[in-house]
Amino acid sequence: MEELTDQPVPFEDLGLSSRMMRAIARVNFSHASPIQAAFIPLALTGKDGIGQARTGTGKTAAFVIPILEQIDHEANDVQALVLSPTRELSEQVANECRRLSSEFPTEPVLLVGGKPLRPQITALKRGPQIVIGTPGRVIDHLQRGTLQLNTVKIVVLDEADRMLDIGFRPEIEKILRRCPKDRQTLLLSATLPAPVERLAQKYMNEPERVDLSVDEVATDNVEQYYCTVEENRKFGLLIQLLTKERPKQVVVFCRTKRGADQIYSKIQRALPDAAAIHGDLPQSTRDRVMRLLRSGEARLVIATDVVGRGIDVSGISHIVNYDIPEFHDDYVHRVGRTGRLSSDHKGRAFTFVTPEQGGELTRIEMRINKLLKEYRFDNFDAFEEEPTQYVNEDEIRHSYSSNDDDWDSIIDELD
Repeated sequence: MEELTDQPVPFEDLGLSSRMMRAIARVNFSHASPIQAAFIPLALTGKDGIGQARTGTGKTAAFVIPILEQIDHEANDVQALVLSPTRELSEQVANECRRLSSEFPTEPVLLVGGKPLRPQITALKRGPQIVIGTPGRVIDHLQRGTLQLNTVKIVVLDEADRMLDIGFRPEIEKILRRCPKDRQTLLLSATLPAPVERLAQKYMNEPERVDLSVDEVATDNVEQYYCTVEENRKFGLLIQLLTKERPKQVVVFCRTKRGADQIYSKIQRALPDAAAIHGDLPQSTRDRVMRLLRSGEARLVIATDVVGRGIDVSGISHIVNYDIPEFHDDYVHRVGRTGRLSSDHKGRAFTFVTPEQGGELTRIEMRINKLLKEYRFDNFDAFEEEPTQYVNEDEIRHSYSSNDDDWDSIIDELD
């Protein structure tokens, strides 16, 4: 098992081709991140490899660069297959692949649900070298006969823990059985729970590991707090928190799609730059929300875990766990959305915990090997019965705009 180094490593030291170095220079990468510095040389050997690192550490480039270095760019057949759990993540991988392939005659094909089949079939007929997609849509193309995997040399399982959480194991196994046995398999995951370990044992050949220590899984660049609150006081607490913190950009995580919709329905007319994103929304809506989030036009986004890992945006200053995560590993992924502005600006994460959820909080603290600090509000009673809320939408809309950092005008009307 290889340990990641915190020392910056120039890409020149990783044994990459001159063509790859030119492509890296085009995207203004100077030094490899720890996961890139350790995983790229391993992947270039052709051996199977497991990389453990949270989203936002540069792991996409850690497998895209070896793919570009190893495939035959002149051959018109599928040589690399990347599986990701969600459409948003698959799109991010495809975009990164396009950025890094500027010096190569390669155009990856994206196979995801929520998009028309015909353009995907047309793209596959052109003989792409790289296919990126979600397991469900890849299976769809396999069943239609529009995708063949007999020429695949490299398979990447990205965010493997999330794919198994969602229930994609049968599809993943079916896809892997359709690939040549002498392929290279690369698995990347923020966590390595038992189901991921079993998948690796079954379908990988003596994989070497690059490990980010458990102590660093929850980034040191995030200040983490918990707030004790009754269930029926959460919304009032959320507004208090927004008012006090005045976040540059915040993502509020809920356990369920219904819960996300309920919060959004309370604030959508009052806050013009708020948005919601979850698995039941049309793909066009999800794409629009992601564009608004990346551009900074959406300051507050309410999300579920299913799409949460697709939110890889550097401008997020705050995370609010409105509902404590069902699985403590999801806490790691949620918190990893923030703390990326710069090394000088720490992100801030807040987890709402009801009096009955003390055990769940403890399990999270054990998972990250860190005690969360309690965050309190002097002027808010988290245990009083919540009064009926009346929202004067016109006054809130008039007093609040995306260019106004003053959250104070919201609190009196919403709570």
